[in-house]
Amino acid sequence: MRDPYDLSLESPAPAAAPLVAAGMPPLYLDGLNPAQRAAVEATDGPVLVLAGAGTGKTRVLTTRLVHILAQGLARPWQVLSVTFTNKAAREMRERVTFMVGPVAEAIWLGTFHALGAKILRRHAELVGLKPNFSILDDDDQQRLLKQILAAEGIDDKKWPARLLLGVIGRWKDRGLTPENVTRAEAGDLAGGRLLQLYHDYQARLLAVNACDFGDLLLHVLTIFGKHPEVLADYQEQFRYILVDEYQDTNVAQYLWLRLLAQKHKNLACVGDDDQSIYAWRGAEVGNILRFEQDFPGAKIVRLEQNYRSTPHILAAASGLIAKNRGRLGKSLWTNVEAGEKVSVRGVWDGEEEARAVGEEIERQQRKGASLRTMAVLVRAGAQTREFEERFLKLGLPYRVIGGARFYERQEVRDALAYLRLIHQPDDGLAFERIINKPKRGLGDATVSLLHQASRAAGISLLAAAEHLVATDEIKPAARRSLVGFLKDHARWRGLLETMPHPELAGLVLDESGYTGMLQADRAPEAPGRLENLKELVTAMAEFENLAGFLEHVSLVMENVEAAGTDAVSLMTLHGAKGLEFDTVFLPGWEEGLFPHQRNIDENGEKGLEEERRLAYVGLTRAKVRAFVSFAANRRLYGGWTSTLPSRFIRELPSEHIAIETAPGLNIGGRGTPEAPRRWGSSSAVIEARAEPITRRTPPDGGYDAGDRVFHVKFGYGTVKRVETDRLEIDFDKAGVKKVLDGFVQPADSV
Repeated sequence: MRDPYDLSLESPAPAAAPLVAAGMPPLYLDGLNPAQRAAVEATDGPVLVLAGAGTGKTRVLTTRLVHILAQGLARPWQVLSVTFTNKAAREMRERVTFMVGPVAEAIWLGTFHALGAKILRRHAELVGLKPNFSILDDDDQQRLLKQILAAEGIDDKKWPARLLLGVIGRWKDRGLTPENVTRAEAGDLAGGRLLQLYHDYQARLLAVNACDFGDLLLHVLTIFGKHPEVLADYQEQFRYILVDEYQDTNVAQYLWLRLLAQKHKNLACVGDDDQSIYAWRGAEVGNILRFEQDFPGAKIVRLEQNYRSTPHILAAASGLIAKNRGRLGKSLWTNVEAGEKVSVRGVWDGEEEARAVGEEIERQQRKGASLRTMAVLVRAGAQTREFEERFLKLGLPYRVIGGARFYERQEVRDALAYLRLIHQPDDGLAFERIINKPKRGLGDATVSLLHQASRAAGISLLAAAEHLVATDEIKPAARRSLVGFLKDHARWRGLLETMPHPELAGLVLDESGYTGMLQADRAPEAPGRLENLKELVTAMAEFENLAGFLEHVSLVMENVEAAGTDAVSLMTLHGAKGLEFDTVFLPGWEEGLFPHQRNIDENGEKGLEEERRLAYVGLTRAKVRAFVSFAANRRLYGGWTSTLPSRFIRELPSEHIAIETAPGLNIGGRGTPEAPRRWGSSSAVIEARAEPITRRTPPDGGYDAGDRVFHVKFGYGTVKRVETDRLEIDFDKAGVKKVLDGFVQPADSV
């Protein structure tokens, strides 16, 4: 009897025995709808299962795998099932094991990286590795490349290892070895030497018998290309291949799958082109869009019956995503009752938006809803700050999913440490946190000397530093850096009484080099960190002075969520994929924020379509209620700016939304389709208070191109283009901007 864990490929496996008795109906098919059953039973040739949000794709994948084994189409070790996360792999293995028993352990089931590592360890010597090779994490990768940079005399401050590794990682995601990268593609990074650094980095990895995550597939692709007999063995072994979240595959993963499927061509990919939202980490939506061209004769099965959301939510999401050109198309539907329409609300500012969300959450609570059934999904991580502040005031427990709370984020803590040291020079913890951040050549040895001097004299670390720079106890280079820091600190502290504290914070972050450090960081999360710093400065403007703000932060940091607490979920839209909640709040639907301007600037129409897919993902997380909102004004760096409602709001089908706006606001000229459903007990009343930017009624006939106008923030300008109530204006000093017509007035009326 063959050991199911013996994965040798020397001889073909014997015919598999069915796991169900002859003549007995397969009970595992019970409960599947017709489309799901078709996806499960289509076992001959390539299959693409377009699984819309909430249509039961996990059940289809699991049942299909069981069906292959139950019908005797393959032995467990002849099935390759690929997931994107370890969590998904564990869940699928548990389900399959429950249905077929211990034989499920022999299935090749796991993530791309895990399965790539499994193959690579069996053939490591073919690429110059030993089977016990190490897999380096991010820190080890950076340390290794820094050694190479130092040996080559390349300044790590000018060309950070993290930045260069990001580029190398993207090459690996595309299946490119150093030999396949052109010099033109390498450009002038690292002084035009990045391609050579890639060669050296790969050589160094081999020398220490290690690889990074990108190598786990790249090396396997190299083995398959140079040793066709190895590829042929795996092609023979894997009679069936199943892939989850196919829309998120990168080029290397695509090539790996395509090679393995060439023999039997029984490749079943499950995915949703409308939920491809990870282009920033290498995902290629084109992989799923061209499936029929890559695998001629492929069967396409659409899972369109949704088991999650109400018809209004589905129709709103479907109407929005239909605006995308790059999609295969499907129409979600459900048998559940119509439910509530999607609420779209316009408010004056972010504070009012957070207040409205808080009121609605409390209203749902009074009706018996649990906080864990509610979520606030934001486009940018910095948006969580206002909601965290509001929830703390209301005493609403919340948890930030997929990241730290706003004031606990590394860059925010660093910025706060600078401010704490300015406010209170004896704060040794703050001094130690930021003395070498960004790097100033003040390492552990210098900090150790400062601690010794501090303890010996009974003085603060800052005072010890002021004393030591007058001696020769510190090396010259470190002493010069420390003197520069002390002078900067003294100047910043001197400005505390004369400069507004938000402005001072921005100055400190710029002059310290901290902002520049993040601007030079090409990691995907770096722009988000910069946005968090901007939001920190914005938050400071709400307090009279720096002392009051720092005290507020200290009190906020004391509010720690107890384990098991019923709490509202706060997360980004990217982090929400795969989750579902009864009630979902989608704030910040404004041009520039959502869709995010950076994605459009960098990727054009392709970026816009990904942003629209992200909006679709957000809406389809909601099971019962969805609340979309936008603010007419946002405070940025302590100043106010007017904003435009997102184009996505205009694209929502009017028959499936209920619009509510503050007096004087509208949404692109659209009428209100019905009397709005209020968000909370007081949301029908906009509080009477002085607003930073006031909405005015446009003159009779509106504005025309060429009209001179005045804006309270941007000053005088000339209208260039008119689109309903949206104006494109060339301001004399602020440049070209788009604003609503209600936020300007004729120049001759000022």
